[in-house]
Amino acid sequence: MTMPLMRPKRKNPVLRTRQMNLPPWQRTRIALGITAAAAQGRFELQVCDDCGAVQYPPREACHKCLSPRLHWREQTGDGELLAVSTLHHSNDLFFRERLPWRLGLVHLDAGPTLMVHLHGEVPGEAPARVRVGARLDRAGQAVLIGFPQDGSAHMADDKMLREMTSDPKFRKVLVTDGKTAVGQAVVRALVAAGADIVWVGHAEPWKNFGGLEDITALAQVSLVPLDLTNERSVSQLAGAIGGKVDIVVNTAEVHRTFGIGARRGTDVARAEMDINYFGLLRLAQEFGPALKGRSADGATSATAWVNLLSVYALSNFPPHGTFSASKAAAHSLAQCLRAEMRPAGIRVINVYPGPIDDEWNQHMPPPKVAPSALANAIVKALRDGVEDVYPGDVAQEWLERWRDDPKVLERELATNGG
Repeated sequence: MTMPLMRPKRKNPVLRTRQMNLPPWQRTRIALGITAAAAQGRFELQVCDDCGAVQYPPREACHKCLSPRLHWREQTGDGELLAVSTLHHSNDLFFRERLPWRLGLVHLDAGPTLMVHLHGEVPGEAPARVRVGARLDRAGQAVLIGFPQDGSAHMADDKMLREMTSDPKFRKVLVTDGKTAVGQAVVRALVAAGADIVWVGHAEPWKNFGGLEDITALAQVSLVPLDLTNERSVSQLAGAIGGKVDIVVNTAEVHRTFGIGARRGTDVARAEMDINYFGLLRLAQEFGPALKGRSADGATSATAWVNLLSVYALSNFPPHGTFSASKAAAHSLAQCLRAEMRPAGIRVINVYPGPIDDEWNQHMPPPKVAPSALANAIVKALRDGVEDVYPGDVAQEWLERWRDDPKVLERELATNGG
């Protein structure tokens, strides 16, 4: 049984902050297939289309029949633990700082035998039944972890697993916009997940937005002035709390309907870009360096950055055309941010919901994503350590259609608006 994580002691400000040493991150191009699946929370292995063999490690051709017709398929991960070993010495700097480290040899029911990291609740002696899953490590690459078949309530507090995820428990979080239903739902979900402090951005403190009083009544929540259209506002807040924030959740967005010809001028489109794209850029420039500097700062180190994007970023939805364009720009910028944050071990999580049940999607028919469901999806992504999340039935359907043929999806959306 995993011992619950205790609240860490306050940091001694005299001591030097540890800097991140990443785990080994080199992978072949073929092996990146495991990483791509793990980024969305799946464990996949190559399966031969001709003979049905499941293989690991990844190869260009089937190890049984030499067929090149290999496709990635999701696996249950069920298997038998054959052997256990505890690492007490390593020349690798990442593992050297975290010893001892348990490893195990697992024979999957699907066929392959794997070397995996072991969760603390896996028995110390073989044989035993385990479940193998794929997680992203601090370098953003997939690693395989052996889990017990039946875990305890505090499984997420395992020291090794906490290295692979971004659990908000006892961490300090900045939510950039608390005036929306989504922002308020995210705040409540983070508090329920055990966040130590949740700072909530408020661009217009003189306005009385509904729901703010409810979340500010929570002991962990503090309102802070933050206007993403104002570079000085972002800079001042970064100077005040940037060195304390462990997770940034950017919920700020401007969402308006219509495309190009339905309105005159560019004012609305500029407002969307100013928050959805330039707001993210301002935020990243001011808070990014502080997060990168604290990514190895103990059990509650800086760990993640969450962007609320939209599935409309994948293919433009003409009835919300300029909003889709601003989210597409933010999607591209978020990929750049992910690349820049990865060397420091900070995970960038991009969330692509379908239509949210809010005022800007009133005329959209169900299904729509409830703000509470979206908030729970964000907390789950932090706990599971994934990179890309598509909450809701519409987002899942659009994603499948986009993967199948982006051009067909574009034509369908242009023809009938969805």
